[in-house]
Amino acid sequence: MEFTSNDFKKGQPRWCPGCGDHFFLASLHKAMAEIGKEPWRNAVISGIGCSSRLPHYMATYGMNTIHGRAAAIATGCKIVNPDLTVWQISGDGDGLAIGGNHFIHANRRNINLNIILLNNRIYGLTKGQYSPTSPRGFVSKSSPYGTVEDPFRPAELCFGARGHFFARTVATDGAHTVEVLKAADAHKGTSVTEVLQNCVIFNDGTHEAVYNKAGRAENAIYVEHGKPLIFGKDNEFGLVQDGFGLKKVRIGENGITEKDILVHDAHCQDNTLQLKLALMGNGDGFPVALGVIRDVDAPTYDDSIIAQIEEVKAQKKYHNFAELLETNDIWEVK
Repeated sequence: MEFTSNDFKKGQPRWCPGCGDHFFLASLHKAMAEIGKEPWRNAVISGIGCSSRLPHYMATYGMNTIHGRAAAIATGCKIVNPDLTVWQISGDGDGLAIGGNHFIHANRRNINLNIILLNNRIYGLTKGQYSPTSPRGFVSKSSPYGTVEDPFRPAELCFGARGHFFARTVATDGAHTVEVLKAADAHKGTSVTEVLQNCVIFNDGTHEAVYNKAGRAENAIYVEHGKPLIFGKDNEFGLVQDGFGLKKVRIGENGITEKDILVHDAHCQDNTLQLKLALMGNGDGFPVALGVIRDVDAPTYDDSIIAQIEEVKAQKKYHNFAELLETNDIWEVK
């Protein structure tokens, strides 16, 4: 059966005009249509925040839960409904502040769900406080003289928690976002997709360097498994390994050819180079990496727990509550 984006739409989104949530919602509708699973085979779970209103605009199962608990609810949803595809929608505050503990443990356990982290580096719904991803020195309503904290970098948290899938995209890059979401869905285990987007009211321009097509041509690199790490408006730059790090080179200079450029390996179990890619682009002269950066197979929590239950059941003399009662002495009271 074929679906269109309209099959997954519901309601009228209530976000500010120009908000990145509008762009992402359209991409999610299209990705689900192309994935081709019936709407009722999907569940969209969120916490609290502007982006967490998203389940209201999906013609799927959905739940707008409490602050920071989206991963916990999504985990329970997946365990008891293993045939459902579960999408967790969280902002950088909801997902990495009050929900940070759940975020790292979802990755550690490798539960088969898709975590979408909509990162605008601000608390928008509560009117402009700095978030865990706001840069040091960021001036906000809760840091009028500039925050003195260093930010979380979502990739570091994901990799540090032994995450097996990490991707990044930009909300305004619809076609690329759709492809990344499809890759996240195809991955078995916890997938984390960081979506860079602006809050047009309280933090507009935070991802300006890559928010339009011209900016991405200058300041981003699209990574693809098995393809050389080449970037630039005319594909004139590439990445090579330099000791334990990466080095930006210009192809054609100093004898550098395309054969010298690193080939991206998203399936490598060792995440050293993948993490280097994921952390580029913070004023270091390197481009921001977009695409599937890590995609590694590993046992999932939900499959493992179901297999364990079946194994234990096979060893028991009882298989339901009534049989359990009959395993011990029984007295009949007259």
